[in-house]
Amino acid sequence: MDILYCGDEKIEDGLILSILSLLKNVKEPLHIFVLTIYFCVEGKEYHPISGYFAAALDKMVKKVNSNNFVSLIDITEMFCAQVPEANLGTRFTPCCMLRLFADKIPELPEKILYLDNDVICRKDCSKFFHQDISDYEFAGVLDYYGRWLFRRNLLKPDYQNSGVLLMNMQMLRKSGLLQKCRELCEEKKMFMPDQSALNKLAVSKKIVPRRFNEQRRLQKDTVLQHFTTSFRFFPWLHVVTVKPWDIERMHSELNLYEYDKLLHTYRQLHSKIKEELQESVHEKI
Repeated sequence: MDILYCGDEKIEDGLILSILSLLKNVKEPLHIFVLTIYFCVEGKEYHPISGYFAAALDKMVKKVNSNNFVSLIDITEMFCAQVPEANLGTRFTPCCMLRLFADKIPELPEKILYLDNDVICRKDCSKFFHQDISDYEFAGVLDYYGRWLFRRNLLKPDYQNSGVLLMNMQMLRKSGLLQKCRELCEEKKMFMPDQSALNKLAVSKKIVPRRFNEQRRLQKDTVLQHFTTSFRFFPWLHVVTVKPWDIERMHSELNLYEYDKLLHTYRQLHSKIKEELQESVHEKI
């Protein structure tokens, strides 16, 4: 199974947890690709995921299956050649748009499952990955809130969440969808730029059941749970953003204990990986 993540060093905690959840539930070999960049805008720096960290992840996944691997790909030069200028000042970081460069990476296979780093695999997602999407550019779940707020078809919700995308790279390269999305992000400021561009410009996309990108509350049939920002209406209207590695808030605010065993493993490995990274840096110095 081929998996894609994107981001800077700030996604490292989420990467450990998300990959651990895949290792727990997926039995076939995992080929994990991670796109990263260094970028600076308005005095704010985005530092790339380090090679040391990627090597630690690679070591972790190979302990489960020697055919597993984690491959880090720095696309700084590529990103800087086509900066999404119109969307650098939004509340979403430039790294949110890295997935739009996937068609330019020759190492990526013809089909790949993109995951945000705040997605946890709860059940085996192999059937989801191996479904036939040969006639589609990508497959994804409707956005929980966006399906009502943004749609091209007034009679049928069609606005998808980009946090879990099964991408048909062969068709995406042929149709030029991602190139068109990059160009739109250069020219037009948008809310949730990468997601908005994909939904606006996609010609053929497959809508799959909610269980493959649960964005609201854990359900009995949830396969992939995505910890996005959500609204709560009791005791008053408020916004809730809890990430899965924030264990205390998972309990206190979401009342969610489903992943406690996974989080226990995460805590142990997180400490070990960070210690090894510090040792590697000191040795280099």
